[in-house]
Amino acid sequence: MPRFLVTALVFLFISALASTQRSKTAPSPASSVAFERALRLAQSGRCEEALPVLKKSLLPGGDRDVRRTAGLAGIRCAMVLNQSDPAVELLRMLNREFPRDPEILYVTTHTFSDLSSRAAQQLATFAPNSFQAQELRAESLEVQGKWDQAAREYQAILQQNPREPGAPGESGRQVLSKPNPPPTVADDAKKEFQQELEIDPNNAGAEYVLGELARQAQQLDEAIQHFSRAAKLDAGFGDAFLGLGSSLMSQRKFSEAVPPLETAVKLEPQNPVAHYNLAMAYARSGRKEAADKEFALHREMMQKSGGPGADQGSTPPEAPQ
Repeated sequence: MPRFLVTALVFLFISALASTQRSKTAPSPASSVAFERALRLAQSGRCEEALPVLKKSLLPGGDRDVRRTAGLAGIRCAMVLNQSDPAVELLRMLNREFPRDPEILYVTTHTFSDLSSRAAQQLATFAPNSFQAQELRAESLEVQGKWDQAAREYQAILQQNPREPGAPGESGRQVLSKPNPPPTVADDAKKEFQQELEIDPNNAGAEYVLGELARQAQQLDEAIQHFSRAAKLDAGFGDAFLGLGSSLMSQRKFSEAVPPLETAVKLEPQNPVAHYNLAMAYARSGRKEAADKEFALHREMMQKSGGPGADQGSTPPEAPQ
């Protein structure tokens, strides 16, 4: 076959391939017209007609700008039509393809907020006397700063559902978070979380709070027991390991404090308090080089955050050499 004919055939093949690729990625005039019409329908509130066309504009391989615009319009229409599944599906797609787009992040925030509000309304409508509906009302009162009303709601939950997992713990958390707490706040919260453990012995959060209450009361043996159980129940609970290590250091058990504090640093590498506590444990155990490294990491973190120094959070007291 003559060389010029071979060249011509290759050229024709490449041209045909490029044309095929363009047909896969670029919208045809007809689909472009349909997309524009769907946008106008969405803007005018005719979402039932618009949403199916908008979904078709989201086929993989399509123009990114078209997909972005269609996705945002589709989310708004799905929410207007009270169709949560398509809305969440479109949010996932947009956040996957445009993870740092401010408008998409804004729409994501508001959409999930709206979905949350709608779910709360459904709960109040279909199960107003349920434990979950009561707890939601109590949480709402707490957010509004109506602490006494929230406390009464939590107490009502406990009276009606004394064996419901989570109920005592929520009540105890509310007691601890109340501003200007009464002198009995620690004892009241302790009772609530102990009751929670009777219902759910595997509640690592309750064990942790009881450990923290005991640590603050300088009941270190009890604190160590609770923190140890919390760490065993949840191997990824960094604060539990930090609390355990801090409590051991307060008892001057520096070498014993090192392993849980090392775990705390691994689980929470950006926590300056964990690095500081580990540095102290290393220093008191005679491991100067390791201590210097952790102190340096702590200083670097505090400088980046603009913190005043190392005396932050649950740091252990200075111990004699």
